[in-house]
Amino acid sequence: MFDSPKELLEKIRRGESTFLEYKEVRFTGNRVTSPHRDSLANSLAAFANAEGGVFILGIEDKTHEIVGIPVEHLDTVANFVGEVCADSIKPPIEDFVLDSLLLPSSLGEELAVIKVDIRKSLFVHESPGGYMRRVGNSKRSMSYEYLLRLSQQRSQTRIIRFDEQIVTGAKLDDLSFPLRERFRNPLSNSDQEVFLRKLGMLRMDEEGMAKPTVAGMLMASEEPRKWLPNAFIQAVAYKGDQVEIGEERIYQLDAADISGPLDHQIVDACRFVAKNMKTAASKYVGRQDLPQFDIAAIFEATVNAVAHRDYSIHGSKIRLRLFEDRLELYSPGALANSMTLESLPFIQSTRNEVLCSLLTKCALPDEPWLLTKRQTMIERRGEGVPIILNYSKRLSGKMPEYRMITQEELMLTIYAAGE
Repeated sequence: MFDSPKELLEKIRRGESTFLEYKEVRFTGNRVTSPHRDSLANSLAAFANAEGGVFILGIEDKTHEIVGIPVEHLDTVANFVGEVCADSIKPPIEDFVLDSLLLPSSLGEELAVIKVDIRKSLFVHESPGGYMRRVGNSKRSMSYEYLLRLSQQRSQTRIIRFDEQIVTGAKLDDLSFPLRERFRNPLSNSDQEVFLRKLGMLRMDEEGMAKPTVAGMLMASEEPRKWLPNAFIQAVAYKGDQVEIGEERIYQLDAADISGPLDHQIVDACRFVAKNMKTAASKYVGRQDLPQFDIAAIFEATVNAVAHRDYSIHGSKIRLRLFEDRLELYSPGALANSMTLESLPFIQSTRNEVLCSLLTKCALPDEPWLLTKRQTMIERRGEGVPIILNYSKRLSGKMPEYRMITQEELMLTIYAAGE
């Protein structure tokens, strides 16, 4: 925003606006004392909660005079802004561009300023002043009703689902060509934008530009975490049956942060379980190896976690914990729509329609351990939960359990087969 110095100077002369704010920077030694950390956090969060904007450091806000920042302090100010975005705002603002540039003062002297370009966020941010929004040339606290409405709009629970939301700052080239082309069939439109829009991987923004959606980045980006930092599976295999016993921590046998396109995450999570689970011999006539877990059930459980988790919850990731006696799978988000724990085996409900549609088009890999008759990642017959329950109970003799750990996290426990 305001990319050319000429345009930026013209905006500064006109004064602060819905999309522009600026402040002089003062120091005590090497420490920034003005603007105050909380005040800057409120301003940046207000831009992110609205339509985005530009904050310039090095300009006197009352006179609009360019006073600059000493060159030796530019790194200090840049670090200060980064710390405010990371530590004083919840969830942290991560999608911003910081740049130093020279602007002429009224005396014609070229002085350094720092420009912070804040984009419209996918999330609603809280700063020290509460939930702020930009209104004209000022920032205001949101009313409860406005906050509720904005949260609904950002998560798009009633109009557009979160996986259909545009990822601010992303562009078509951020979608890997091989990853997006794998969804093409003989009837697909030859025009790239039309093809991807029909899949739900692109949407038109307010300016009529085609931009990648959350679903597009999750399925066709080599590293979705660049855009959605918590879109991964944290997998850990433990030696015992508890994370901690007293003051002693149980030894971790293996650990991995599983990232990449979602279908790759599903397969890699199953590989992690297959690699780390134990195999026992049958006590009956003839030797038969018995795995701890039914991989077809683990596959279904991982598909459900990846496809139906709530990606709008910042700071939450899927967690897979493998113990000697059980597997625990934690998925961010409450149950979708009107579902209950009791209705899970009988009712199918989808939080992420576009993601589920794309996963129905992803063929299963040829893996020897993936003993399932399914042809694609998802087949819309609502059989996932029954497979998890029935296959796991058949192997271990214990029925898996679903529980809500908090209002925003679902936990599945699958018990291991006995000796």
